[in-house]
Amino acid sequence: MNSTLLAAGLVASLLAPAPPAAVEKIPVLVIGGANNHDCEWTTPSLARMLTASGLFAVTVTEDPSTTLAEDEDLTRFRAFVLDYNGGRWGEVAEERFLAAVSGGVGVSVIHAANNSFPGWVEYEKLVGLMWRKGTGHGRFHPFDVRITDRDHPITRTLPDLRAHPDELYHKLVPMHSVANHVIGVAHSAKETGGTGADEPMIIVKEYGKGRVFHTPLGHVWRNNEASRASHRDDQFQNLVVRGTEWAATGRVTDGLEAPNSLTEAEREAGWRLLFDGKTTRGWHRHGDEAFSERGWSVIDGCLVHRAGGGGGDIVTDEQFGLFELAFEWKVAAGANSGVKYLVQPVSRPSAMLGCEYQLLDDSRHGDGADREHAAGSLYDVFPAATAPLRPTGAFNHSRIVVRADRIQHWLNGVLTVDVERGGESWEAAVADSKFRKTQGFGLRERGHIGIQDHHDEVWVRSIRIRELGS
Repeated sequence: MNSTLLAAGLVASLLAPAPPAAVEKIPVLVIGGANNHDCEWTTPSLARMLTASGLFAVTVTEDPSTTLAEDEDLTRFRAFVLDYNGGRWGEVAEERFLAAVSGGVGVSVIHAANNSFPGWVEYEKLVGLMWRKGTGHGRFHPFDVRITDRDHPITRTLPDLRAHPDELYHKLVPMHSVANHVIGVAHSAKETGGTGADEPMIIVKEYGKGRVFHTPLGHVWRNNEASRASHRDDQFQNLVVRGTEWAATGRVTDGLEAPNSLTEAEREAGWRLLFDGKTTRGWHRHGDEAFSERGWSVIDGCLVHRAGGGGGDIVTDEQFGLFELAFEWKVAAGANSGVKYLVQPVSRPSAMLGCEYQLLDDSRHGDGADREHAAGSLYDVFPAATAPLRPTGAFNHSRIVVRADRIQHWLNGVLTVDVERGGESWEAAVADSKFRKTQGFGLRERGHIGIQDHHDEVWVRSIRIRELGS
């Protein structure tokens, strides 16, 4: 990058909304050491996904009998993550564990940890739904997990999990009449050896002052490489991170700390919101005066399009010329969408035509291997430089900068597209794209900003713009 482009990039970075400040990491204790599953692999796997999130300071014990009995202060941990299914820990360890949880230390119960300790009544009360006589599962296979409660912090902005590969536990047994709040389920199909009913996959409850997150997902057999797919699914990793953070703190960090809002400094710099987080005011269906009554809705501060919901593309009421646009987004597993700009008005509903910032699940969608179609690209015209995508189900942060002579795309702080607008390279790239017959593609002085209905699930929020001078 030459010095002029580097300077432009630095200026754009300085003018962008500031990222959230670093916070102190949450201390958690991952408890393994014995399991009828491959805890020699799953315990380090859980530690890795929690550490990789950047939220947690992780300690691992494979000798819980000793650690829980002898550690000087268990309450320094904000949560225990249970990957244990073995012998009892002993009276002192068990009493100290229960006292810590009752006093407010959270718990994450992962897969076969709900098999543990038959007859230990207090543990059974803590977990609530247990693998006991009559419980079973069908064959290992991909299945969807459907969110049933979007008022809970864990699931509030979480898309349904799609085609998650795992065992699907069925007929977990409610223990000792304790309350269990199920916030996500999966259909246990008879053709895969299931019950034909919806079975609980995400459960929350309380034990004393302690919050308990419980998922029966995460099956891995010993000497079975294929079963590790359950942990390698980034949807599962995201769920474990969200559930453990909630158990530890009562909240879930996902994207900007205060979405759909502006600081005083941002307002002074000229930023304003294009979406208020509550209504569809300022948006309409492309080619129609009204907002679509199908497909699109506002869910917990997000503009959301449901898979197959219809409704068509939506655009801003206003048109913009030179600007800097910032927004947060996530798509469901395997999904495709886009944010388009310099979109020209039309007299009837039709597909949007304009420059597209691609929104994509690169790892699952077939377009992800083509950098001209990958997340952060200027779709089908200029490829995206490699940038880190957040796990599926977590918000990504994007920026688009449109100047008279230059267009830039940013993804999670990385510059993915930086091109001269209207020069020889632009003309050559457009001529080699599907837009070759579109006169003046990307060179219009003004246009709408739109979000694409590509028949898939997409969540967008914190949409804000700063108009630029010439």
